Amino acid sequence: MLNPFQADRLMPVRTAVSLTRLDRPIGIFLLLWPTLWALWICSAGWPGSHLFFVFTLGTVFARSAGCIINDLVDKDFDPHVERTRFRPLAAQQLSVKSAFLILICLLVPCFLLVLTLNTWTIIMSFGALIVMSAYPFMKRYTHFPQAFLGIAFSWGIPMAFSAGGGSLDATMWLLLVANWAWVIAYDTQYAMVDRDDDIKLGLKSTAIIFGKFSHIVIGFLQFISLCILIFLGESHGFGLIYQISVLGAGLCFFYQHMLLSKATRENYFKAFLNNHWVGFIIFVGVCGNFF
Repeated sequence: MLNPFQADRLMPVRTAVSLTRLDRPIGIFLLLWPTLWALWICSAGWPGSHLFFVFTLGTVFARSAGCIINDLVDKDFDPHVERTRFRPLAAQQLSVKSAFLILICLLVPCFLLVLTLNTWTIIMSFGALIVMSAYPFMKRYTHFPQAFLGIAFSWGIPMAFSAGGGSLDATMWLLLVANWAWVIAYDTQYAMVDRDDDIKLGLKSTAIIFGKFSHIVIGFLQFISLCILIFLGESHGFGLIYQISVLGAGLCFFYQHMLLSKATRENYFKAFLNNHWVGFIIFVGVCGNFF
C-alpha cells in the first residue's frame, strides 16, 4: 500500500496518463485496426516487423498527442461537460505549459518514427498533424465534426499503403471510405453521450443535427461500411475467414443498436466501446485470409 509521499510522487505520472488517455485505449484501437487492415492488404500479408512497429507505436503516440490537442482546445468547455469535467486540464490538475511539453515529447518520437519511412509517407504525416490539430475546432463551426474525425481516423490507411509500397489505388480509396463511414457512425454514438451538455454550450455534432434519427443514420453508415468491405473481399477473392469476420462485424452492429434502443448515456457509451471488437474482428479476417 502506498504511503502519502509515494502517492504524491506518482501524481504527475497519473495525470500525464489521464491527459493522454493511455488508461482508456479505445481510441488507440479504433485508430490502429484500420491502419493494420491497410498494411496487411497492401502487403498481401505480414508487412514486416519494421512497418508493423512504426505504425503501431506511431498510432499510440499520435492518438495520445491528439488527446492533448483536443483538451487544450476544449479546456474552457470540458469543465461544463459531465463526461470530461475531471480531465486534468479541465480540473486544473495540470498547467497548459506542462500539457504543451508533454505534447512535444509525443510528437518528436512520432516524427522520428515517420522519418524511417519513404518520402511520400513523411509528407503525408504533416497532413495528419494538420487534420488532427484542426478537428477540435470543428464542433464550433459545423454540425459534422464527426465527418472531419473520419478523415483523421482514416489517414493511417493511405499512409500504410504508401509506406507498404502499394499505390493509392481503388482498393485504398474503398477501404478509406468504408472506414470513414464507420468512424462517423461510432463517433455519433460517442457524441450522443454528450448531446445534452453540447446543446447547452452551443456546440455542434451529428448527434444533435440528426436528433431522433441518429439511430437510423448510424445504421445506414454501418451498412455502407459493411457493403464496401464485402465488395472488397469479393473483388480480391478473400476467403471464408474474411467473410465470417464481416458477418461478425455485422452482429456487433446489431448488438450496438440493441443498446441504442435504450436511450441512456451508459448504453450510448457501451455501443461506442463495442466498435473496438468490430475493428479487431475485421483484422482477424484480413490476417486469416492471407494466412
